[in-house]
Amino acid sequence: MSKSKTIVLIHGNFVNDKTWTEWKQYYEQKGYTVYAPANPGHEGNPTELRAKVHPDLTKTGFIDVVTNISKLIDTLPEKPLIIGHSMAGMAVLKLIELGKAVAGANIDGAPPKNVFPPFQTLKTVIPAFGFFSSKKYFMGSREWYDYAFFNTITENEKKKAFEKFAVPESYKVSRELVLNSYSNINFKKPHEPILFIGGGSDHIFPPSLTQTIASRYKENAGRVDLKIFDGKSHFICGEPGWESVADYIINWYEAL
Repeated sequence: MSKSKTIVLIHGNFVNDKTWTEWKQYYEQKGYTVYAPANPGHEGNPTELRAKVHPDLTKTGFIDVVTNISKLIDTLPEKPLIIGHSMAGMAVLKLIELGKAVAGANIDGAPPKNVFPPFQTLKTVIPAFGFFSSKKYFMGSREWYDYAFFNTITENEKKKAFEKFAVPESYKVSRELVLNSYSNINFKKPHEPILFIGGGSDHIFPPSLTQTIASRYKENAGRVDLKIFDGKSHFICGEPGWESVADYIINWYEAL
């Protein structure tokens, strides 16, 4: 395969593009051109977004996230390697299905609509759907983030990570993931290489779910690889040692 020197990083729910700042610099130092856009309604400083929600946030759904990245890719001189975390891991699968990338890495990715999540997942993320809330959007508490994202880091690191990264989230993103047929994946369709990465201590999408999603792809459809990082949380891209994950992805890609 011809190697692209372009990477697009896609952030997941409950955070924004600020979570990719160090990854972007890291890959740029390795000679790549890197894009790390904010998903629609997520532009801005997390502290300010917590104080005043972006006016477009509640309009944003999963389809909008994929469409936004797809439009960016269409402006690039070459198809990129795409890397997505959490909800955006599922966006990677959709963009690969749409033929938008040369390869994709799905980190702690959300399940497609046609893969049923385990109870652990449902228990953790059910508040993010807003089915029982009078609020117009979801804003996780410190306690929620500490359990769902930051469960492997120190108390001091948890506080800093919340201040630096936590943002309000649209209910529409989660709802479209589980209710809209757009969020199904055709596991039989020929596809470019996909790398699945899971965190061994992820409280939102446990490694068993990552393994299940990867296993659904038909062997003759295209290359699928899997790597579980023991002891890593859902904050795998931000917790200490994130470089080992970034290196694993780029080494996998360059060896294709």
